[in-house]
Amino acid sequence: MVELETPQMDAVFHALGDATRRHMLRDLAGGERTVSQLAEPFAMSLAAASKHIKTLENAGLIRREVRGRTHMCRLEPGPLA
Repeated sequence: MVELETPQMDAVFHALGDATRRHMLRDLAGGERTVSQLAEPFAMSLAAASKHIKTLENAGLIRREVRGRTHMCRLEPGPLA
């Protein structure tokens, strides 16, 4: 089991406390997605999706990689293990 420090644990619970972010994590469980693909089911702007993604990144739940102009996101399940 991964031992989390209290601030990181707080960040994980904060990130999981939002239904939109939980849905994004479920999508990422199926493989990499672009920010646009993650935003699409919610009809939200890319800026709004990026805020949710940043929260997930800060919690260590996802990793974002820039490939040209495309931002790819993938699940990092470590904090949930």
